[in-house]
Amino acid sequence: MLALFHHLGKKKGAVALSEEDADLYREIDSWFAENLPWPPQCKAREPVVCWFKTENSEEMMKMIRPAMWLLERYNHPYYVVYTNTPGEIVYEDQYQVVTKTDGILQIDELQPSWSSEDE
Repeated sequence: MLALFHHLGKKKGAVALSEEDADLYREIDSWFAENLPWPPQCKAREPVVCWFKTENSEEMMKMIRPAMWLLERYNHPYYVVYTNTPGEIVYEDQYQVVTKTDGILQIDELQPSWSSEDE
């Protein structure tokens, strides 16, 4: 979600939102600030990746869906990534786990289907 707040927020190079979209963004940002703990590793700017837990995602998805809509509306690409092996967990709370990284997050292109090429 950091990318969302960076690209839609009032930072240098951020997208100019309509007033209505800016209100929606502020509502999303406020919800996350109030409900999602900020891991100490993120505060310290350590090379980590934050993963949302799927088992507690129902409440969070109410705010993530409008955030994804804003990204799409302003033509900002994003990835939704699921994994069963996030890496070495260095922090965990109700909504998320934080894992160590070497500072490089590589997201490979998705294959078009799960069937083999021989079929």
